[in-house]
Amino acid sequence: MKRTSFYKAIFVATFFLVLTKIHAQELRVGTYNLRNENTYDTGNLWTDRCTHVADLIKYHDFDIFGVQEALQHQLITLKAALPEGFAYYGIGRDDGKEAGEHEAIFYKTDKFEVLKSGDFWLSATPNVPSKSWDAPCCNRMCTWVEMKVKSSGKIFFMFNVHYDYEKDYARNQSSKLMLQKIPAIAGNAPVIMTGDLNGGNNSEWYKLLANSGRIRDTYVSAKEPYYPRGSFNGFGKVNDGELIDHIFVSKEFSVKSWAVLSDTYDMGKYPSDHCPVFSVVDFN
Repeated sequence: MKRTSFYKAIFVATFFLVLTKIHAQELRVGTYNLRNENTYDTGNLWTDRCTHVADLIKYHDFDIFGVQEALQHQLITLKAALPEGFAYYGIGRDDGKEAGEHEAIFYKTDKFEVLKSGDFWLSATPNVPSKSWDAPCCNRMCTWVEMKVKSSGKIFFMFNVHYDYEKDYARNQSSKLMLQKIPAIAGNAPVIMTGDLNGGNNSEWYKLLANSGRIRDTYVSAKEPYYPRGSFNGFGKVNDGELIDHIFVSKEFSVKSWAVLSDTYDMGKYPSDHCPVFSVVDFN
């Protein structure tokens, strides 16, 4: 009798474990600052780099990823270089249409359906194109999408950002704004946030997000993160080890792996001045 109960308990435990794995959806998530095209990037022009960016994304089999700094023609040429079935959403930060850099989100159309999308600026006036508080340089923004996983019907929101690179106040305010906007847009739904925060894990603006209780860093959650170098590489000229590009997830995601992808081509050339950050997560 006892032996029967024991085997029954093992069967039930195994059944629920298998059931959990069936319902978990693996997502391969990335964040990649592509470096806007500059004619003075001698030897690293976008026309030379685009296919290598696409090859990296294809090899590591990204399902969904946020990009930063991409001009509209870079989005178009990258989409053309990727396998058929990728699409993206994003607007230009300068006019809310096509002008300036985009914080676009790419995704596989066979896996995801966009239900809603939107954008806001990282500023005191988030509904219109505007600079970040005391930042002298540029408009900064967040692009977001509401996604349905086609195979399961599960829904999550993805936010993709690029913070200011000069002013701590602007970066701190950006994180505070994100923590207001995420619940305002996504409510209690599952969330992924990607982006270039222009700050490492010791920065105050990073800690505001990581310690918020709403989202957590996939790097911290990974059991064995692969961290060969910092995420900013300056086309191979910088090796300070700082991680300024990040992927955050809410509690509905469990982290299977995390890496800085330091792939190079042509004897050590980097496809961008940032290395992409990549995480495989289970959507439970």
